[in-house]
Amino acid sequence: MSFSANDGEWIERYLEHVRVEKRLAQRTVELYALDLAKLQHFASASSATSGQGLALVDVKNHHIRRWVASMHSSGRSGRGIALILSGWRGFYAWLGRQGVVPSNPVQDVRSPKAPKPLPKALGVDDAVHFADFQSDDSAWFEARDAAMVELLYGSGLRVGELVGLDVVASAQAKGWVDMQSAQAHVLGKGSKRRSVPVGSSALKALERWLVLRGPSGLATAAPAQGEDAKASAALFQGRNGTRLSAQSVWQRLQRRSLQAGMATPVHPHMLRHSFASHVLQSSSDLRGVQELLGHANISTTQVYTRLDFQHLAKAYDAAHPRAKTKPKG
Repeated sequence: MSFSANDGEWIERYLEHVRVEKRLAQRTVELYALDLAKLQHFASASSATSGQGLALVDVKNHHIRRWVASMHSSGRSGRGIALILSGWRGFYAWLGRQGVVPSNPVQDVRSPKAPKPLPKALGVDDAVHFADFQSDDSAWFEARDAAMVELLYGSGLRVGELVGLDVVASAQAKGWVDMQSAQAHVLGKGSKRRSVPVGSSALKALERWLVLRGPSGLATAAPAQGEDAKASAALFQGRNGTRLSAQSVWQRLQRRSLQAGMATPVHPHMLRHSFASHVLQSSSDLRGVQELLGHANISTTQVYTRLDFQHLAKAYDAAHPRAKTKPKG
């Protein structure tokens, strides 16, 4: 009997192997069966002109690559293709151990890379609305949160850089805001320091927050020592006097976005993305945006050019008369 006549038998033996010897879950076995059914379909259609399908044991590397391209062009995701290839790879590895195939045709085949998702950024109007919004929280919380939003959106800080800011510069400070020069000095990724401009709106928000925060920021009048001293130096604190955590900033921004009636919850990195996108839209200075964001590689910043094009494409679709013309027929 030819190998081609035994394709179904090989598959059944392999599925029995993963079910009994490898003790995989029934659902996993069922998914493997679906993957191998897809493999059979491709192989049977491979030589449709001659009326004979391709035996699974005769499948070569170039067949696998062609079928991957077919799945990709039909819209299957890179992750979905990777899972299918994993199933096929295991099957051929087992056939190799049985001495049925000389090599694994799937061994060096990889799925197409999925495109990196675009960072989520607010539109200019939404970002300004969010920054200008005044919540019903107490004046203390409102002043602190408003200052955080202004720095995240106005200066493009990472949330880790924001919570690392101290009130004044010192040898121990990871970062601080120089109100006189209107600059924030931060310690970014890779322990790289950079300085970014602080806008007038952020300076006003910081001045208001510093008045309410007080000189020590702590509820106690006792001299601060040790960890308390580090906490008292923090620009942004919680009510108990401890340095605000990144998680707390996320929570406060989500609460604020809900109160402001935003269409989607706002998080710190969304404000950083918005900062980069809006500066790039206005200036087209990719290198400048790279410096402001503290990106070591320009390719990291280039994702915002895609955001900028997306913005322009939407404007075109909404405004250009030819964009609205539908083809006849």
